Amino acid sequence: MAVFVGISAHYHDSACCLIKDGHLVAAAEEERFTRIKHDNGIPSNAFRYCLREAGVTIADVTSLAYYENPAKKVARQLWAGLPGILNNPKQRFRIDPGRAQDEIRDCLGYDREIEFVDHHLSHAASAFYFSGFDEADIFTVDGVGEWATTTYGRGVDRKIDLFEEVSFPHSLGLFYSTITAYLGFEVNDAEYKVMGLAPYGSPRYLDKVLQLIDCWDGGQYRLNMEYFDFLGGDRMYSDRLCEHFGEPPRVPESELTQFHKDMAASVQRALEVILLDKVAYLHARHPTENLCMAGGVALNCVANGKVLREGPFKRLFVQPAASDAGGALGAAAVACVRHGEDRLSRERQKHVYLGPKFSARDVARVVNPSPLKQCALDYSEDPEGLIQATAERLADGKVIGWFQGRMEFGPRALGARSIIADPRRPEMRDRINALVKMREAFRPFAPAVLESKMAEHFEIDHSSPFMLETCRVVSSLALPAITHVDQSARVQTVNEHTNKRFHDLLIAFDKLTGCPILLNTSFNLRGDAIVLEPNHAIWTFAISNIDALVMEDFIIDRTERPEAWSEIIEMMGARLKKKRRAADAGRANVYSFL
Repeated sequence: MAVFVGISAHYHDSACCLIKDGHLVAAAEEERFTRIKHDNGIPSNAFRYCLREAGVTIADVTSLAYYENPAKKVARQLWAGLPGILNNPKQRFRIDPGRAQDEIRDCLGYDREIEFVDHHLSHAASAFYFSGFDEADIFTVDGVGEWATTTYGRGVDRKIDLFEEVSFPHSLGLFYSTITAYLGFEVNDAEYKVMGLAPYGSPRYLDKVLQLIDCWDGGQYRLNMEYFDFLGGDRMYSDRLCEHFGEPPRVPESELTQFHKDMAASVQRALEVILLDKVAYLHARHPTENLCMAGGVALNCVANGKVLREGPFKRLFVQPAASDAGGALGAAAVACVRHGEDRLSRERQKHVYLGPKFSARDVARVVNPSPLKQCALDYSEDPEGLIQATAERLADGKVIGWFQGRMEFGPRALGARSIIADPRRPEMRDRINALVKMREAFRPFAPAVLESKMAEHFEIDHSSPFMLETCRVVSSLALPAITHVDQSARVQTVNEHTNKRFHDLLIAFDKLTGCPILLNTSFNLRGDAIVLEPNHAIWTFAISNIDALVMEDFIIDRTERPEAWSEIIEMMGARLKKKRRAADAGRANVYSFL
């Protein structure tokens, strides 16, 4: 038995994964356990889960791999941060090259050799080794790893060659994040809001945005640093950038003007222009039909769609957990290959249902001792009845919390921890945005569609199971709840092999309505991590305006909620707050662009 564990931590989106006998069997982000969004601590909860899911102990671990090289990272931190870091006792601990090793030993109890894998090699491996391609070009783009911010490479069989990189502080990720901050959104969390806002504007500032960055021939580019202040300031942008665009930075949560919409459109278009130029260069260096992408910028699904449709590659694989969480997958895969090329499966990653699962019995143990028992409908003896009852509620316009099977790994809810609704109803998008998700009205929702009927409704000719590219909506149905202002959608295709219960629900809804599509968004409120366990699901259901909760074999309707509902909210709220406080107490806030 060969067991390889991958760990990412100490920046954002900490995660753990486990590869057993060449197959990825478990992966989870720490935030889902601690309820701290983008938790960056050592993923001790995720680590314990992965061992448990794989049926192994720490003694069985062949190798544990960490997703970056701490010594190289410290060199970059010192270059960027002196004298500020050394003079700040609250930040000084961050420049310890032994910190990752010490905390892995202290928090996880792992006392053998730790393999360190360069950050962008981890990203590259997370894409190429799980793509199913025997040969592909590899393009990784993020904020920063150790020094690299963009790499160009090639994968053949089980060998990866990263032959060129762009180095910090020059970064497409930080370029996009700087405009994100200027537009009043949170850096390293809300870049997708800029992407969603872009279609409401016109790229009238494209030329000015491109003046922030010098794109050279080949793979290199340089940020014009007079416009940026992330090397030591308290914000991403400098005063010079504000002068350049002639507007002050937007105050968070304030009104979004046409200027802000046009800025979003301009930076999105600039990113697409640069990415298309760089993938053309990569293809010219090593012509092939396949491209693999990873790194946080690869979560920009609009740009991904442009790269595939307008770029030189015929096929594209983006690691579904393209951010630092996916670095854990890449690190484990690199360690697996280092110990023997034939150990790692060559299969394409087909799904991300790699997290914890809770059985109907687990759910019953939560529901039955509580006042919920009086209104919970138990379909454990009638699974077809559960699907039909859920489809009928959706057809009646109900918003459903859908909690089924193993939790997804990565940032997208894909039918395991989802909020779902009828995409045909004009009011549904605004209702969920305002009353359930409690988020900005401009942000679009994604559709989940039966893979067998995807081409009837969307301009796409290949499966898209991970919501990683956008395409045009071409349906004869009116789908206002999932169609963005530019007539696009971020599609998830669903088949019976990867998520049978969700597939069955789509079939049942199609039979009732003639629509094989559901609105699908993550099961969480704004600012919270996606739910992991039944307690999280019930809490989110209780304090939101979700109409019904379908949790494994149970349906709980809001109209049937018990008189003691306030007792449930108080009980579960106290439990979750206690867990959050305990997690906060044991974790230092080390987030920084340094």
